[in-house]
Amino acid sequence: MIIRKATLDDLNALSMLFDAYRVFYNKSSDLNAAKIFLGDRIKNNESELYLAETNDSKIIGFVQLYPLFSSTRLKRLWLLNDLFVAPEYRSQGISVLLIDRAKQLARETNAVAITLETAKLNTIGNALYPKTGFVLDSDHNFYEWET
Repeated sequence: MIIRKATLDDLNALSMLFDAYRVFYNKSSDLNAAKIFLGDRIKNNESELYLAETNDSKIIGFVQLYPLFSSTRLKRLWLLNDLFVAPEYRSQGISVLLIDRAKQLARETNAVAITLETAKLNTIGNALYPKTGFVLDSDHNFYEWET
């Protein structure tokens, strides 16, 4: 198993996996839009995107993080926005390897934290994140405003 940074050369295979991720979250499949979205993130260096790849070069998972900054802590932090492993490769520790790479990024960039959110009904994620050292924040309310 190889964990490495995504490049534009990975776009076709990664887009299929990203589309499956979006469908998992009840979004309509749109492979072309997924490819454009990921291509823009990679070309513009707007996110850090790491892949899990088998020894025979099949992309089977990814984690995508976006940079944020904490004004009160005066440091960078990372938003772990996307984490997905193809269903047939789950329960093999691949998510943990991807999260470990995200933690390495946080250390390399002197970030104060990695933050994330997941659906209350995401039983897999809600079991995974505490197992990898994330602590549920019960002190804050998270709000969203949509256009």
